[in-house]
Amino acid sequence: MPEHHPVLDRLGSGRCFVIGEVALSHDGSLGLAHAFVDAIAAAGADAVKFQTHIASAESTPAEPFRVTFSKQDATRYDYWKRMEFSEAEWRGLVEHCRERGVLFISSPFSIEAVELLERVGQPLWKIASGEVSNTPLLDRVLDTGSPVLLSSGMSPLAETDAAVTRIKARGSPVGVLQCTTAYPCPPEQIGLNLMAFYRERYGCWVGLSDHSGTIYPGLAGVAIGMDVLELHIALSREMFGPDVIASVTTAELRQLVDGIRFIERMRANPVDKDAEAERARPLRRLFTRSVVARQPLAAGTVLQREHLALKKPGTGLPPERLGDLVGRRLTRAVAVDHILSLDDFEGP
Repeated sequence: MPEHHPVLDRLGSGRCFVIGEVALSHDGSLGLAHAFVDAIAAAGADAVKFQTHIASAESTPAEPFRVTFSKQDATRYDYWKRMEFSEAEWRGLVEHCRERGVLFISSPFSIEAVELLERVGQPLWKIASGEVSNTPLLDRVLDTGSPVLLSSGMSPLAETDAAVTRIKARGSPVGVLQCTTAYPCPPEQIGLNLMAFYRERYGCWVGLSDHSGTIYPGLAGVAIGMDVLELHIALSREMFGPDVIASVTTAELRQLVDGIRFIERMRANPVDKDAEAERARPLRRLFTRSVVARQPLAAGTVLQREHLALKKPGTGLPPERLGDLVGRRLTRAVAVDHILSLDDFEGP
């Protein structure tokens, strides 16, 4: 592992690593894939993530659609074929990400896909939940020595345990993302509680692979200190594709990233209340109140409660001194709204 790794330099530093997931929302269009890179980079994410499918290496024509959505693909296999990019096209996407200052990531769905992605270069492997039990694929990923993020979406705890143990045994850094396989995922199934559980159980990075189609789980997760957020992105809610319903738009991604960085600054700067009050002293004089004369009062007047009022600004005697002034004798005449001071009275 190099001393300065592009992922390790960003992870575990109190700054959430935000992954904009394109998946297959490019619908097989290379131009659209590049448009996603530009839009996700402009929204402030750290990485752009795709999926690398090689139909002949991962599927058979008998594979059913998860949901029926395509009018041009007779089978799921045909869909995977249409989603394939050539190695040169993948290299172009990697270079585009580099130019835009975001990391390129693509989830592999076959050993052949791992080998292709290793050749084009990527600094981090994200293992989709359906591949966590695919130990030959995982072992091939571990041969690269790069960090690994595991999705927990379809895995019972024992399966995640086994995968984390396998990764740690090979010396690769690992993170576990809480994920619920529901599109879109309702709030009751997000599982924010599991991130603290994974951190304690595995001593690793933790995060959220969010399919809610909203910015709310990401903001909540950052508020409790998660390391990684992955969420699906759409250029528009009117786009075609099965993942759009569980995606946020690029405009929402910008709002989310801004919110994440705001929350991180709050968490990194605990406030000392007394020090904060001292900084607010000039404003305090404007917003607090002083004891004033309710009416014109002659010299020698012995003050009664009805002679006094509390009004802004707070540059004179504070409201808590009101009771002390009742029964004191004025040494001079004062006008209505005069802000009283100790110099106005006889005695100490």
